[in-house]
Amino acid sequence: MRTVGCLIFDGVRAFDYAVIGEVWANRTTRPGLPAFELRVCGPEGARVRLGGALERVPDHGLAALAECDLVLVPGIEDPRAPIDPGILDALRAAHARGVPIASLCAGAFVLAEAGLLDGRRATTHWALAPELARRHPAVDVDPEVLFTGDGEIWTSAGVAAGIDLCLHLVRSAHGQQAAAVIARAMVTAPFRAGGQAQFIPSPVPESADADDPLAKVRTAVLAALEVPWTVARLAGLATMSERTFARRFAAATGTPPLRWLLEQRVLAAQRLLEETDLPVDEIAVRCGFGSAVSLRPAFTRRVGVAPREYRRTFRGRDGG
Repeated sequence: MRTVGCLIFDGVRAFDYAVIGEVWANRTTRPGLPAFELRVCGPEGARVRLGGALERVPDHGLAALAECDLVLVPGIEDPRAPIDPGILDALRAAHARGVPIASLCAGAFVLAEAGLLDGRRATTHWALAPELARRHPAVDVDPEVLFTGDGEIWTSAGVAAGIDLCLHLVRSAHGQQAAAVIARAMVTAPFRAGGQAQFIPSPVPESADADDPLAKVRTAVLAALEVPWTVARLAGLATMSERTFARRFAAATGTPPLRWLLEQRVLAAQRLLEETDLPVDEIAVRCGFGSAVSLRPAFTRRVGVAPREYRRTFRGRDGG
């Protein structure tokens, strides 16, 4: 994987274009790296307008993509904008020649428009994932991962996840040492654990309606997450039978009572890990898990990383 093609056209994000250049530009003076050749490809002879009012004239035409060892598609500013059919044809031709293709962030919309993601698992920025799934129902959209691929087609989530994918591609083709050298030069981690869930804003529970018994239950629970709540106890607060309570609660919130409770406990743990220096064991008790041992699997399943790793990411410290 020595010849890398970067596809550019009007509306490509300047940041993603710069990431590709930073990772794949020739660094023959650095030990442990092969001599990459980065080819900037686009509509022949056209001055491309990148995001951020930048412009660039491609060094190669679209046909050069099929001659590369890898093709990278940066994210685009507007996923709703129509894509030039010539660009889509060039991607299809490169894929037909067996060239691996990877997209960054909203570049997944370009691959999807070319039909290259049909029947495949793919990702993009979590905020754009529902739109990608709606417009391209044949694509298995996973909004949780930082990047995903099958060796032929790769996609990544937003911004920094594009760096993760590029480093992964270097690591896969040229080994850990090569990826580590590039990561060190970029002052970034050669590998990040977890997925996008740790970066998605936590929803704020709605305030209680004075006449809504279910809202009163939610308010009481959020004020005392450390209590060992059961469906029977929650139903008693609402003055309902367990069956009626569970049915009405699920209809109102979209989730069964105990699953909602677990979600709120994890969200509370996230906030305490971000905002306090409390030991993880104490956070676990306050949030109703009893101990760090019980907190860890529930937290990791939802967020994608363990509590201490989450704290390091958002607080820059190890935490208790």
